[in-house]
Amino acid sequence: MQRPDIPLTRDLVMIGGGHTHALVLRMWGMNPIPGVRLTLINPGPTAAYSGMLPGLVAGHYRREELEIDLVQLARFAGARLILGRAEGIDRAARTVTVPERPPVAYDILSIDIGISSDMPEIPGFTEHAVPAKPLDAFADAWGSFAEAAREGTKRVAVIGGGVAGVELALAARHRLGPSSEVTVIEAEAEALMLIAQGSRRRLIEHLDKAGVTLLTNAPAARIHADSVELADGTHIASDFTLGAAGTRPQDWLRDTGLDLTQGFVTVDKTLRSLTDPAIFAAGDIAHLSHAPRPKAGVYAVREAPFLLRNLTVALTGKGRMRGYSPQRDYLKLISTGGKGAVADRLGLTLHGAWAWRWKDRIDRRFMRMFQSLPEMKPTPLPSRVADGVAEELGKGKPLCGGCGAKVGQADLKAALTELPAPSRPDVLTGAGDDAAVLAHGTGQQVMTTDHVRAFTEDPWLLARITAVHAMGDVWAMGARPQAALAQVILPRMSPALQARTLAEIMDAAQRTFAGAGADIVGGHTSLGAELTVGFTVTGLSGKAAIGQSGARPGDALILTKPVGTGVILAAEMARAASGRVVARALASMARPQDRASAILSPHARAMTDLTGFGLAGHLLGLLDASGVAATLDLCALPVLDGAEALSAAGHGSTLLPANRAASARMFYTESPRADLLFDPQTAGGLLAAVPGEVADALLAELLEAGEQAAIIGHVAEGAPFLTIEG
Repeated sequence: MQRPDIPLTRDLVMIGGGHTHALVLRMWGMNPIPGVRLTLINPGPTAAYSGMLPGLVAGHYRREELEIDLVQLARFAGARLILGRAEGIDRAARTVTVPERPPVAYDILSIDIGISSDMPEIPGFTEHAVPAKPLDAFADAWGSFAEAAREGTKRVAVIGGGVAGVELALAARHRLGPSSEVTVIEAEAEALMLIAQGSRRRLIEHLDKAGVTLLTNAPAARIHADSVELADGTHIASDFTLGAAGTRPQDWLRDTGLDLTQGFVTVDKTLRSLTDPAIFAAGDIAHLSHAPRPKAGVYAVREAPFLLRNLTVALTGKGRMRGYSPQRDYLKLISTGGKGAVADRLGLTLHGAWAWRWKDRIDRRFMRMFQSLPEMKPTPLPSRVADGVAEELGKGKPLCGGCGAKVGQADLKAALTELPAPSRPDVLTGAGDDAAVLAHGTGQQVMTTDHVRAFTEDPWLLARITAVHAMGDVWAMGARPQAALAQVILPRMSPALQARTLAEIMDAAQRTFAGAGADIVGGHTSLGAELTVGFTVTGLSGKAAIGQSGARPGDALILTKPVGTGVILAAEMARAASGRVVARALASMARPQDRASAILSPHARAMTDLTGFGLAGHLLGLLDASGVAATLDLCALPVLDGAEALSAAGHGSTLLPANRAASARMFYTESPRADLLFDPQTAGGLLAAVPGEVADALLAELLEAGEQAAIIGHVAEGAPFLTIEG
């Protein structure tokens, strides 16, 4: 972990979550360089391990068993993870282009983006075939096909008769069974040309035994939806066409001005670009100018300690770089569909079930490095501390970010009790509602403020979510955002990094507020112990603002977003939430609610937004203001993927115990799903009480607009009380 007393002065940016970068991140987490801000850019929250892909195709492994969780790995390394696809490098400005966000600045850059098996030169390939790489996209496509193939057709064509193509063909045949038709299509006169003759013979025997057809001297001329057309006009029937012959780098590298060899970044012994000393490359995307080698994961794995060493030298200006010299040959363990494999090295061939078990042990050992990351012990307390410190820290959870860091509702109400009522006639409401309401001409102006303690290392994403969160109060009152002031606390960093970070924050803020029709008109910045972003927002309404006091018996309660952000963020801090779950939660938080507000506001009798006090706390506040009771259907409550399972596993926000105070005025059966009623939300949805007769039509309109909305209950007569059913 970075020490807050040491300023950040250098930006290390890694493009791609390939094997080399994954290992560097793991080693970095165990011994980070103070003062370096580490960023990983990757299209998705996971990266597939190539060594286990044939086993996935064959059905020996589950998808999660071969996925490196980059969200958890980034948390361990103290890195920010940008979920986006790099599309360019401006070497003069030292920035990386990622769509829909500002350029990402670097001092030192490393590239490990892997390659593609795409073959766009074959007509129809892009439309009707699936390349074996990138691995994540292939795994998605194969999983869908294999599931559907249980009931339907089972014809597979593999373009490419190398080791990868043959291994995947045998795996597909094993998975789909003897009724399937699998064909390997090789353009050259012989298949498997890069391994020993003995290994080649063994694998061809396995193809024959499995009933896989091998075609040689058969270049593919065109791919159709249901067949592969060969150069001689023959059509090979195929319901799933797989490309395993290409090794294609990403096209955008051509525009970087870097020295490339057949499109791959040319590097020297230190894995540094021949063109630019600030740029390194490793894994399949790198061409080793001093020792060219075929593309293989074993080289990527062995490059990791050399890359880490040389990045450290480049970042610190101390020490000497180490040269990487790859071995000429390496052990190849080629699976044969079932739990068997052929071992090939230095002309020696062995095969059998023992070889598969050997391969399985090697692969699982590699994955355990990422699935069981080391526990880093916290700094011990001093020998003398104030009474109560150990007990407070002994609760076992670090302080949450987002709305999980708020003061509890009861404590906040107690603090605000002594505030006098507004004395100005144009201040229509004071503390207690979602926002203050001010007289404004013939209409009204609402004013609110919110700030968020960082829950992500990405300042751009934090600013976007905080802007959505801050505008929630305005949207809940049926108003249109008008203007915003930014309040930003940066951790200690050099002036250059301050400028970079503020530029990212303000870019996200400007995009988000402008999208809602508001302007940023100023703000305030300071340096502090940690990143905090906040906004003060005004909004305008041509009629009376919607408060919380208008709900009537018979009204339906509509919620416009799923709940669960608090438990997911808490579990993410503990590296217990999967990257996919976290990514979906972040996307939900970043979704503005302007469209939902526009749909609900003309009909809502009372409305609020869900934030730190959770659904139960905010709904009880609305019931108190309206003098009514309500019944909720727990089964109808929309919940973020993974939230209920994490709740069942015992995870929860540090604000959760305080939010449970609301249970004194509730009837419910305890369960992990019921716990989500008290889960603090960051940038949560709108909760509206609408007339029952229009509820279904409003819900249909919300769903049509893309909101994950639901009718979750109804308002009833009686003293403020909440009954949970289901």
